[in-house]
Amino acid sequence: MDAAQALADLTEISAQIDAAVLAGADGSVVASTFQQEGRGEELARAAVELVAAAGEARGHSGAPELVQIQAATPRGSLFVVRDGGHVVAAVTGSKPTVGLVFYDLKTCLRMLEREAEKPEKPEKSAKADKAEKPTATTEKVGKASTPRKPTTTKKKDEGGGDESS
Repeated sequence: MDAAQALADLTEISAQIDAAVLAGADGSVVASTFQQEGRGEELARAAVELVAAAGEARGHSGAPELVQIQAATPRGSLFVVRDGGHVVAAVTGSKPTVGLVFYDLKTCLRMLEREAEKPEKPEKSAKADKAEKPTATTEKVGKASTPRKPTTTKKKDEGGGDESS
């Protein structure tokens, strides 16, 4: 699954999310659902800066790194979730179900991570393709190939028959 598909799935399953952007840890946009191209870039940079500023404000050395944050206004909310390599940010309307939105954003990042960890499927060799195709002299029967029997036609008896005189 690529980043664009992960965001499409996210906005499909989470009706509360109006728009979202997936970015690298540095804020560079990987995928966005915003119609205006610059809007996704603005949100990605702002999301990375917000998480960094909130982490610094905590001021606890040795404390776990901040991985999610929500900023709420009367008009809507901004949600940001990050993992080691990506940041996903989403905007919602007012009064969203906070836990559900965070869950959906984390699921998006997990799906993207799982896809990156999958080894690519090896391509079939030409020899393997040849072996799978039945030849002109074999016929596929169930799971095994069996040779075709030659078709024969029986000739009618020409002289001796059942004639009455």
